[in-house]
Amino acid sequence: MLQVKELNQYYGGSHILRSVNFEARIGEVTCLLGRNGVGKTTLLKCLMGLIPARSGSVFWQEKNVTHWKPHQRVRAGVAYVPQGRDIFPRLTVEENLLLGLSRFSAQEARRVPDDIYALFPVLQEMKHRRGGDLSGGQQQQLAIGRALASRPQLLILDEPTEGIQPSVIKEIGLVISQLAHRGDMAILLVEQFYDFAQQLADKYLLMSRGSIIQSGDGKNMESEGVRGLVAI
Repeated sequence: MLQVKELNQYYGGSHILRSVNFEARIGEVTCLLGRNGVGKTTLLKCLMGLIPARSGSVFWQEKNVTHWKPHQRVRAGVAYVPQGRDIFPRLTVEENLLLGLSRFSAQEARRVPDDIYALFPVLQEMKHRRGGDLSGGQQQQLAIGRALASRPQLLILDEPTEGIQPSVIKEIGLVISQLAHRGDMAILLVEQFYDFAQQLADKYLLMSRGSIIQSGDGKNMESEGVRGLVAI
């Protein structure tokens, strides 16, 4: 389980994260919603150790990882798919996926696990193509596949539906649902697309001005007025 306690972060003179508290449990999709600029991506970067938290703590599987470096968190089973995907455009699909195996021994990191191709068959079809030749939706699938190659127990996704076609959004939604219901992974999904979040959320968190202002069960999002609160 991921536990975030009283997390604070500043940028210049601005208080970006304000005493953030939440949990994300194994076997559940926890959706973090909020308008642009409320601090969602900053929070994820703090969770990955890409920027230090000013105060507060992050616990993963009951270990305090607040001051751990990103590579230490990856070794502990945390994977992050950033906004904008961050694939390597000059490397092939297969080479991009093999980079996700970097936390394992050389012998284990020789071939892409079959289950990645089973989740995203298009990646197997295009494994010799360069990453930069893929469509936006295929690049997103590649970025998620690369993260999954590290066999995480916590998968953090930052707006995976941004700028991709509806058919691929549906495929990504099915994969997220499958992964969550396997029961061996916690998924923290940051999303602005309300309908996508509502379909997948076991739990939701609503963020505004750096604070979690509301949270609850995904099935209650509509009745608790979340749609109106995230509408642009």
